[in-house]
Parts: sequence; structure tokens; C-alpha cells
Amino acid sequence: MAAHKRTEAVANSDCMRRFRSWDGTELAYRVVGSGQPLVCVPGGPGQAAEYLGELGALSDHRTLFLLDNRGTGGSQAPQDATTYRVDRLVQDVEAFRAHLGLERMDLFGHSASGGTCLLYAAEHPHRVDRLVLVAPSLRVVGIRSDLDVDAVLTRRAHEPWYADAVAALRAEATTPQELERYRWLSAPLLYGRWNAAAQAQAAAEPAQFFQPATDGFYAGFDPDPALPKRLAELPVPVLLIAGEYDIWPTCTAVRQLADLLDEADLGLLPEAGHFPWVDHPAAFVTAVQGYLAGHQPAK
Repeated sequence: MAAHKRTEAVANSDCMRRFRSWDGTELAYRVVGSGQPLVCVPGGPGQAAEYLGELGALSDHRTLFLLDNRGTGGSQAPQDATTYRVDRLVQDVEAFRAHLGLERMDLFGHSASGGTCLLYAAEHPHRVDRLVLVAPSLRVVGIRSDLDVDAVLTRRAHEPWYADAVAALRAEATTPQELERYRWLSAPLLYGRWNAAAQAQAAAEPAQFFQPATDGFYAGFDPDPALPKRLAELPVPVLLIAGEYDIWPTCTAVRQLADLLDEADLGLLPEAGHFPWVDHPAAFVTAVQGYLAGHQPAK
């Protein structure tokens, strides 16, 4: 209880703060909102936490501690490039928890950081009260993220941008300029609605990535064959959120993760893509806050 009071006391305004992680690398984080703490780790991989915004006004209910992973946003690049790897980032999450003074925490991961958070929970189950994973990467548990992706794509065939988007998704770029063009053309496939909010987020993305952090995230990483069994025994409530239109991971893939976990709830959001707080913020906040409020942490 004392730790929660301490964190809420410093979280009354939106500001950037810094701390030194386990190896001395200075990491930055943003604090926004009010209520009980929710520690948020961004995905990408290698993307600054800026893209999470306030998670569709989830900040109205929770104090969000939004970490910039090493090398991204306001965080320092490490001297050792191997520390960008998904399993090594677990040490930064643990250092962040200790810095915030939390004995236990609610932990939020999106996309690539879903893998980081799964690895963290497996290694530090006694430090996690509740785990929320949105469109999580499944590589760390050896589940293919693109299961039934053709069926998902077909549901978007009526969209005016569909043909160009699918062609760009499957094209191989030979120059940085071509890569950026294909990224923009295929971007509508990541959203439930290609509206002004989605376009603004997609347009901001290139400046939010740090290439060494992206390249290093899975460099030299091999999934631990014992991890699925450890996760199956995880004594932590887990909320998995998947968008109907998401192509990576698909709902089918996230269902396989839900089947693996003993205490998982699966929330499927209709007409949502990879960023459900952008597509349907009210429904997203209702799903996440409803789950957190209904699953009180163990005393």
C-alpha cells in the first residue's frame, strides 16, 4: 500500500522522468493519469512509448508509467548492443519496478513487448499482480502470429485501399524510400478504421523507431522450450486483447496463447486492428479497466 501511495504522489502531471537501469543505461519514462499504477512497456520493436498516447483515455482510471525502452525516445542507447534483445529487456522492466518502489505491479505490454512481459512474468511471477497483453508478439512461446491471416485479410476486401495495401504488404523493398512507401500503403491493414486518428498515428511512426533497437530485439534469441510449461503454471491473472482485423497476431494465434495460460481471459474487439485504443478507445478502456477492477490483486 505504501508503494502505491508513493507512486501516485509523483504522478499528478504528464512529464518525462529518468532513472539508471541495471547496467547504468539511463532510461526515460512518462507519467500520466491518476489512480492505481499501470506499468506500460511499448512494442515496435524499437519504438518509443509516444505511440501509446494515453491508451484511449485509460489514464482517466489509472496512472500510466510509460517506459521508453533503451535506445528509444528519451532513453539512452546502451554500450552493449546485445541488451536490446527481448529477454535482456526483462532486466530493464525489473529495474523500472524497483525504481518506482512497487513491491508488485500491474504490467501492460503491446505487440513486441508482449514477449518481454511474458518473459518477465515467467521470471518474476511474485512481482506481477495482473498482466494485460494487447496484440502480443508470440515468438517467445513459439506460436505463429499469422495463423488464418488470409481469412482476416479477406474481411477487408471491400475497402477502397485493399488492393494496394495487400500488394504493398507482400512486396519486397530494395531501397529505404521504397520501404517507407510500402509501409504507408499497407498501414490501413493495421487499423480497424483508416480514419484521421489512424493516419496521424501511422504518419508519426517513422520518427519513433530506433533501428539498432529494432534490429537487436530478436538478434541471437532462441525461444526457451521450457517457457510454455512455465507460463501454463503462471499464478497471475492475464488479460489478452486481440482485434478482429489484426494480422499480426491474428485472433486465432492469440487464442492459442490463451489456451496455453491457466488464468487467461481473452477479449476480442470487433472491427479493431493492431492498435485498438486508436480504433475504439471507449471499448478498449472498458475492457482493460473492467478487467483490472474485477481482478483484485492478492493481499
